[in-house]
Amino acid sequence: MFTPNSARPRQLALAGLALALLTLYVAGALALANPTRSVPLALVFGAAALVAPLCLWLCNRPTRVLLRGLKHPPDSGRALVQRLIKSEALQDAIFNSANFSSIATDAQGVIQIFNVGAERMLGYAAADVVDLITPAAFSDPQEVIARAAALSAELDTPIAPGFEALVFKASRGIEDIYELTYICKNGNRQPAVVSVTALRDAGGTIIGYLLIGTDNTARKNAEQALVRAGALQAAIFNSANFSSIATDARGVIQIFNVGAEKMLGYAAADVVDRITPADISEPDEVVARAISLSDELDTPIAPGFEALVFKASRGIEDIYELTYIRKDGSRFPAVVSVTALRDADGAIIGYLLIGTDNTARKRVEAEQAVLDQRLRDQQFYTRSLIESNIDALMTTDPHGIISDVNHQMEALTGCTRDELIGAPFKNYFTDSARAEAGIKRVLAAGKVTNYELTARARDGKETVVSYNATTFYDRDRKLRGVFAAARDVTERQQFEQTLQANNVELEAARGVAEKANLAKSEFLSSMSHELRTPLNAVLGFAQLMASDEPPPTLKQQRSINQILKGGWYLLRLINEILDLAQIESGKVSMSTEPMSLSDVLDDCNELVGPQASARGIFLLFPTPGAPFYIHADRVRVKQVLINLLSNAIKYNSVEGSVHVACSSRPGGMVRVAVTDTGAGLGREQVAQLFQPFNRLGQENGVEEGTGIGLVVTKQLVELMGGTIGVESEPGRGARFWVEFVSCAAPVQPAALSAADAAALARARPAPGSAQHTLLYVEDNPANLLLVEQLLERRPEFKLLTAIDAHLGIALARAYRPSVILMDINLPTLSGFGALRMLRGYEETVHIPVLALSANAMPRDIARGLDAGFFRYLTKPIQIAEFMEALDLALLHAQERGHDPLPEVLA
Repeated sequence: MFTPNSARPRQLALAGLALALLTLYVAGALALANPTRSVPLALVFGAAALVAPLCLWLCNRPTRVLLRGLKHPPDSGRALVQRLIKSEALQDAIFNSANFSSIATDAQGVIQIFNVGAERMLGYAAADVVDLITPAAFSDPQEVIARAAALSAELDTPIAPGFEALVFKASRGIEDIYELTYICKNGNRQPAVVSVTALRDAGGTIIGYLLIGTDNTARKNAEQALVRAGALQAAIFNSANFSSIATDARGVIQIFNVGAEKMLGYAAADVVDRITPADISEPDEVVARAISLSDELDTPIAPGFEALVFKASRGIEDIYELTYIRKDGSRFPAVVSVTALRDADGAIIGYLLIGTDNTARKRVEAEQAVLDQRLRDQQFYTRSLIESNIDALMTTDPHGIISDVNHQMEALTGCTRDELIGAPFKNYFTDSARAEAGIKRVLAAGKVTNYELTARARDGKETVVSYNATTFYDRDRKLRGVFAAARDVTERQQFEQTLQANNVELEAARGVAEKANLAKSEFLSSMSHELRTPLNAVLGFAQLMASDEPPPTLKQQRSINQILKGGWYLLRLINEILDLAQIESGKVSMSTEPMSLSDVLDDCNELVGPQASARGIFLLFPTPGAPFYIHADRVRVKQVLINLLSNAIKYNSVEGSVHVACSSRPGGMVRVAVTDTGAGLGREQVAQLFQPFNRLGQENGVEEGTGIGLVVTKQLVELMGGTIGVESEPGRGARFWVEFVSCAAPVQPAALSAADAAALARARPAPGSAQHTLLYVEDNPANLLLVEQLLERRPEFKLLTAIDAHLGIALARAYRPSVILMDINLPTLSGFGALRMLRGYEETVHIPVLALSANAMPRDIARGLDAGFFRYLTKPIQIAEFMEALDLALLHAQERGHDPLPEVLA
């Protein structure tokens, strides 16, 4: 009724050839990407690809070959299973293989054997399926139904869906290979190529079936890739990664792809229909190949193209190494794979030679040969190096049996090398269990460091040793054992015990120092606050008196100036002491950015100009020219330069001069030099210049100072990555210089928009138009009075005051002021606590709150801004800064639409 499908094997062979070509393409791409490592991979891929058609042919017959290898005639049922299991060849070839699934059933299809490959592919254990289900149970149902329908139509006989559809052809003696999707235990789908063979007893009766499956995922992916690529020709003959040369049956080249053109230097037109591949091969190698094949195959083979394709012409897939000759005469080694091209009747119509450049692999082999020779040379020195080591060295096998030692190990144990080799490692230590555990730890982790043991010599002497050990392998990466080095650490242990005792004392001393440093910081912070609070009143009222209407008399003005001078000097001293304390404690913060040095010098000129004029000192700053840009903290740079300029003016001669110059320095630095015409400094004075509180004999002089300004300056410069220096001689003035890191010009910020400028103008209503309320929460009467008098100059504000936070919160909720001015150190509830409560009420959450505090450390300011204060102002009040912050807060309130005029104050 039916005959076997003879076209099926040929289709499989063609599929195998396509798979071979695709694999060679991938291998060639790998070789081009990394020649030194991928060429061997290319050989493996190529060999695997060329064997693929043979494997596909063989997979039709695995059971027949295996059954022929049985020494006993097969029985039925369980006897067959037992005999298969006992067969050593089958066990090695199938049941110990994880590369393909082997499933054997009885005649009814119930699974009897389920090998490790099947377990890995499908996720079931053998116990899950043996004697329980048929292979149809984990096959795609729709594919099983479709196969039953197709076979019914092909063979003109009804075939039921299920296991029968999977083995029907095999049950009729037709060897069968088909594609099927397995459903794994976890629900994943696994495409497979399945080969089915009926198992028969000696009388020819079917006693079961063998289904051998291979993972078909890669081929499916390859087929999809080929479909997406458009054609096999585009994947191979348009590839420049390997040469593809196709010939006719006589060897004349018919196809010469772009890879061949690139590799050999010929254009296709130079060789097609003109020459054979033998014409571009090394003649001596072709002759040698012909002779070698003649001996191997016991048949005469002529030198020439025949020698290149003889094996392929006999159906033997062939890969060999050959030297190709380029068009320019240069030579390069290649790996060539040869396959015969056949027509539908099996007649040879040509040959396909696929070649990859083998230069990189040859170079690697040559380098490896050099390395091998070096290794052999170094082996001569190995023993002497081991023996010259100061440590006791030994090797053991994986079981802890000593395999070699050096002289130091002999001395440590009091035993000879012959006595030690072959003995257990653990026998030579006081704690044998710990010694054995050390070996096991090395084998598990790969290495052990500083593993301490006590060695016991034959005479009873004990030595504490520290072991460093690692596993070692042979050239095939097979574990050979453990290499260990032991060092006598008896003296080190004694030293560590002494050191540990010293460390306890050091830790105690460090703890005391840290407590003292913390106490100093707390003291300085507290002292800063206590000094700034009364100083706020002194400077604030002095500024008010100086700008009062009508202006003070000349005598009063002189007194006021003295108050201001003394107050600002006292504030400067406080700031310098705090700066020095912060730097020494490592708490000073830097905000470095690209900046213009010229801009900073202009600001400094304006600030120190009046001081210089009052003393008759001529200032000479750099004229406009090529700008200098540095990467530093703008505020700190200005502080450094003003300090140097103030000193140059203060200690200058009468009607002297101060010259400021900028220049580029090696190493990407910019130098600013300040030169004066003063009395100068001696060598000893220069050596003491940067010592804190050292005024170099000026303590009784007329100039004020603390002797810490230059110390702070030096440390600030160094914190910004710069350097400072001085050059001076008595009677010739002094030249101080600082260097900063140079950088590119910074991006200029956008100018203030017209809308913003107009808004700022609107924030300050005309005098006499009372519209806004300011609430000031402060417990110091002098500070309350100062702000009250300041606001007399801002008639658009009405002032509310509160002497504690709770009263201030109540007033804020009742009157909803436009702006709140808040002290920090308030009784019962701090300004931070008051701010949190104000943010919790709907009627006050939107009001901008300005902090005004004598807590002026950088960390205090940062904490205040992080807490949510609109601005953080420090005492003593700077009137311009205070007024500007007030205007910005008022503008903020107006923009948000929360600036009502309470009726009680209207």
